[in-house]
Amino acid sequence: MEFIILFIFGLCIGSFLNVLADRLPQDGSVIKGRSRCDKCKKTLKWYDLIPLLSFVNLKGKCRYCHARLSFFYPIIELTTGVMFAITTFFILNGSQFLISNFQLLITLIYYLFIVSSLIVIFFADLKYGIIPDKIIFPSALISIAYLFFNHQSLIINHLLSAIGASFFFLLLFLITKGRGMGFGDVKYAFLMGLVLGFPNIIVSLYVAFLTGAIVGCILIIWRKKALRGTSIPFGPFLVLGTLSAIFYGEVLVQSFLRMASL
Repeated sequence: MEFIILFIFGLCIGSFLNVLADRLPQDGSVIKGRSRCDKCKKTLKWYDLIPLLSFVNLKGKCRYCHARLSFFYPIIELTTGVMFAITTFFILNGSQFLISNFQLLITLIYYLFIVSSLIVIFFADLKYGIIPDKIIFPSALISIAYLFFNHQSLIINHLLSAIGASFFFLLLFLITKGRGMGFGDVKYAFLMGLVLGFPNIIVSLYVAFLTGAIVGCILIIWRKKALRGTSIPFGPFLVLGTLSAIFYGEVLVQSFLRMASL
């Protein structure tokens, strides 16, 4: 029952994340009045904004001008719903969810917030090539506060991981003069370190570079991207690496250690 409730709640949050991912990279503001159709500028009614259901009911088209709606909208909503359910499953870890269990509740809320932030970063960078500062900075501050009040013994580890990861990406940014790595990735790497700590930060970077290289090769082979010209946003791969480390970091670390000992 918790997973069903969190899935539905995630769909609703996903509708808001759509707004953040779409508006923050453009003008940095989410206060622009009610939602409108991008094509005809008609103000949308409440029944046009029901997560997932409205898109299906309207067959992916605006009710008023019949322009095709972006598939980003249902994808973000569905992704958020699924990730909320998955996050709840991993945080509970077989335990029964009780509101009275304050520590578990705080942990769940924190990771749901982080996952929401990562979803915005993933789609904002994928769509606009921008990682919004208004997502990075609040997430970093909340992560520091979470560590301070719940895991004080890990603060140094996570801070050093954040500084180390950010410095590594800064070097890449300077060496490539911004062509191989954006400065948004430098700031995001700091958030990664705060959330993951060591050794999970290593796992996340390994997964990010590995998946990035695989996808890049596939796109080049399919001639979707030229060897020169437009670049592939790296933020989505960093998000995938972060999520992999959050949910499977310990398992992956143990696997790496076993392979290294062979």
